[in-house]
Amino acid sequence: MVDYKVVHLDDVPVTDLSEIEAVPPNLDIRPVGDSLGLSKMRCTVWYFEPGEEIQYHAHSEQEELYFVLEGEFSLKLGKSGEEEYVEADEGTFWVAEPKVGHGHRYVGDDRGVVLSVGAPPVEDPGLDPHSLDE
Repeated sequence: MVDYKVVHLDDVPVTDLSEIEAVPPNLDIRPVGDSLGLSKMRCTVWYFEPGEEIQYHAHSEQEELYFVLEGEFSLKLGKSGEEEYVEADEGTFWVAEPKVGHGHRYVGDDRGVVLSVGAPPVEDPGLDPHSLDE
């Protein structure tokens, strides 16, 4: 038997991260994975206003995949000391493996929207990539 669930993005409630003290950044998200009951990955749609960003960070266990749905972003990617800046617009994917720094700033004029998928779905708070020993 196949287990499945279908949800439309408009039916996923918006969460305002500014109302959750322990969770930066102060962006709006739609936690799609929670609505779907995902247990092996995390899936989130992030909304950005001009200048908003997710700071350069890394995760100890989680691999993350991103996809730009709307807007233009400036990405900071790579291990500490090897960072590169890459421009990304609609239709662009990028990925960061565990312990690899990544962050992005919205540089467009309207609203930016990014889909992120991470696995495993563990609570894996951001680490400072400059402090990781390889």
